[in-house]
Amino acid sequence: MTRVGVLLPSRETAMTGSHDAAGLVGFGEIAEGAGFDSVWIGDSPLARTRVDPLPLLAAVAATTTRVQLGTAAWTATLRHPLLSAHTAATVDQLSQGRLVLGLGAGFPLPESRDEFAAIGVPFDQRVGRLDETVTIWRESWSGGSRFDGRYWKFDDLSGALPAASAAGPPLWLAGSDTPRVLQRVARHYDGWLPFLPSADAYARAWTAIRDLTDRPVTAGMYATINLDPDSTKARAELDGYVRQYYRRSLDEMSTVQAYFGGSPEECIDWLGRYLDAGAEHLVLRLGSLDARRQLDALAQALPALRAAL
Repeated sequence: MTRVGVLLPSRETAMTGSHDAAGLVGFGEIAEGAGFDSVWIGDSPLARTRVDPLPLLAAVAATTTRVQLGTAAWTATLRHPLLSAHTAATVDQLSQGRLVLGLGAGFPLPESRDEFAAIGVPFDQRVGRLDETVTIWRESWSGGSRFDGRYWKFDDLSGALPAASAAGPPLWLAGSDTPRVLQRVARHYDGWLPFLPSADAYARAWTAIRDLTDRPVTAGMYATINLDPDSTKARAELDGYVRQYYRRSLDEMSTVQAYFGGSPEECIDWLGRYLDAGAEHLVLRLGSLDARRQLDALAQALPALRAAL
């Protein structure tokens, strides 16, 4: 069953000069009421500052009953693995098992390197530390006794807080389609959350993952959209959003991430290509500083999108 989720505009509220945590909780309630299957939130303490994702999702858990609650993506290596395991287990319990952790190692951009440096985590170790963090989490949630790895060693994990289930929240890797990323997804993760600008590239990568493992892996897809009956207007607003967010043009960012600006009908057709390529869970970022207007437009298109699934 294909699922459709929406990103809470945590960075967007910051871009307008207002860090509105309470408003984001309300946004999550509205998204659930509009019929979305999941709500997600990004992460960045300094590079692209926004509210801390897991406390925010704990609040959303208390005001919703049905939607999955996800991070897209959580830079987990910026936190100590035992503390992040403890926080994630708490939110998973509060949500009664609705938490999904989409995880990112960190973009190789100057602002991301500065963020790692400020927190005291070696940027060149970020990939290995993330995979090791995932192993530590699973050990702690399942009642494992000890861990001996490259970056951390723990003699006793038996007292760690359990998650809502022994397996813990599903762990998805947010990343590209490089062979190394696909191998890591196949080896360590429960889901894949890429942002590939081409449905054909998505299909090739998803086939590669399925060839690498028989384990169940959820095929996610992260895309940024702007809906307007006037396609030119939608593209222009999306370009302005991208320039303010990344200080790069839409054309530049579209070479590495999935973006769409246009009418709802055109968007449904575009997203359908990813579904045909194997995507099972769409995570949609609203490419506008007027996120509520875009949420309403997407909600109106949701029945037609589901009909096309």
